[in-house]
Amino acid sequence: MKAFISRYLSTHSETSEQHKDTALITHYYKAKHDEIFRAVEEMFPSPSEIKAVSKERGELTITYKGKRRAFVVATIIMVRPFRTAVDFSVTTDSGGPVDFGYSRNLIVQFYEQLDRQFTAVDPG
Repeated sequence: MKAFISRYLSTHSETSEQHKDTALITHYYKAKHDEIFRAVEEMFPSPSEIKAVSKERGELTITYKGKRRAFVVATIIMVRPFRTAVDFSVTTDSGGPVDFGYSRNLIVQFYEQLDRQFTAVDPG
């Protein structure tokens, strides 16, 4: 029941190393940090706005403008040469206390885009 509530009845979703929802586990890619960073930047064309970029910290903050507005933080960290981790945090601006899974589904879409471009690898 708690998983259902956190999945559909909130306005925030984020990924982590050991998330209960397998779709929201941190993804690792066989690629250079700069390649992934550039690909994530390109995932947010106009009308979305990239508000802040910090390559040193590996963070992008974006105001996403799709079906709904959302605030997205993307974190890209190279853990080893040619092994880069990507995490997302999404908070929707739904005007209410719930987004019915929109923030979770947005993260899944972001990962699907990256999966099409890069080879996914195990974290180990």
